[in-house]
Amino acid sequence: MALGAFIIKEKLGISDRETVEQIKENPYLQYFVGISSYSNEPPFNASMLVHFRERINVNLVNLVNQEMVKKML
Repeated sequence: MALGAFIIKEKLGISDRETVEQIKENPYLQYFVGISSYSNEPPFNASMLVHFRERINVNLVNLVNQEMVKKML
């Protein structure tokens, strides 16, 4: 979930709070981060993205993204 949220945040270029709101409102984004059924509740507090960022850097996100694209081709 953390990596998915971070990918969403970086790709959309939005704030932590906007990221949580986007995930909360969008069933496709919820599925992307690993939530199996739609919920209109926030999946986590925006402040958790700070903890995610300490553990997951942009280079890791880009690497994972590139590997996912390679596997889809």
